[in-house]
Amino acid sequence: MFDAGSHPHGSLADQDGLDARNRTMSAELQEEDLSFDRSLRPKFLKDYLGQEKVKESLAIMIEAAQARGEAPDHILFSGPPGLGKTTLAAVVANELGANIKTTSGPAIERTGDLAAILTNLEAGDVLFIDEIHRMNRMVEEVLYPALEDFALDIVVGKGPAARSIRLDLPRFTLIGATTRTGLLTGPLRDRFGIAFRLQYYTPEELASIVRRSASILDVQIADDGALEIARRSRGTPRLANRLLKRVRDWAQVRGDGVIDEDVAAQALSFFEVDSLGLDAMDNRILEMLAVQFGGRPVGLTTLASALSEEPDTLEDVYEPFLMQQGLMIRTPKGRQATARTYEHLGIVAPEGL
Repeated sequence: MFDAGSHPHGSLADQDGLDARNRTMSAELQEEDLSFDRSLRPKFLKDYLGQEKVKESLAIMIEAAQARGEAPDHILFSGPPGLGKTTLAAVVANELGANIKTTSGPAIERTGDLAAILTNLEAGDVLFIDEIHRMNRMVEEVLYPALEDFALDIVVGKGPAARSIRLDLPRFTLIGATTRTGLLTGPLRDRFGIAFRLQYYTPEELASIVRRSASILDVQIADDGALEIARRSRGTPRLANRLLKRVRDWAQVRGDGVIDEDVAAQALSFFEVDSLGLDAMDNRILEMLAVQFGGRPVGLTTLASALSEEPDTLEDVYEPFLMQQGLMIRTPKGRQATARTYEHLGIVAPEGL
């Protein structure tokens, strides 16, 4: 017979309580991070740094639509995570003076979910769907007439008595965001009036973002300190802001609170972010390719299993930057380390590489 009092961590009730507290603390930390990110997000195009061509095109599109008194065309933002797709969607809504309703592809599980969202929109609203490539195909088909004709076709009843009803929708603007453009179906992609691919930011652009965020957070930062954080931010504003937060904490505890180049470099080295912006996981991927697999091509699922990571996470989060830096290539046989990988790791490359 099981004795609850003999449990190594106390009673089951105590353990459940501890687990619940841990989950609550984790949720609070995640919400704190989200709140931190939101506080640094620009509200209007003039405050949005980088992606100049995208900003210019959006400004023209918004001004023309407002002059005609119409809702702008549907917009698709694509690119790696953390480049500002969600922020740009909110910026577009602010520029239009419109309300924005936010959801994601996986959250819209049934056609009824989409119908509820669409019928609650008002004229001129912006509907933002993140990870739109992960939307259910049946749901996607309901979205087509809503995007083209601003109408919603609903089937009432079943069998021979079933009939279709068409509901008119207010004119709205859909903004979709995706990290995997190739997974979008052709019919959905064709219904966007304009598509923008966001590019990685230069260190100089990121340094400007870091300085802006530091001023909002009331953190003293030198230009060379901002540039050092920018150089290690993988071309991504989201990561630049997160690294700024870590460096701020380190400077407060180990320094005098002022972030210069030396302080930034020491702090980021402490947090295992190297001079190329690679973190511990990036370097694990490179070591796995170069050492454990000896430089041979490795399939994505094999690599993911060896790293105890999801294949999608590897493909979406880690690979784009490693490939951009010339540290990994994709071949027909799989992922492979490059000569630069061995140079970065400080080990001898195999013959012929």
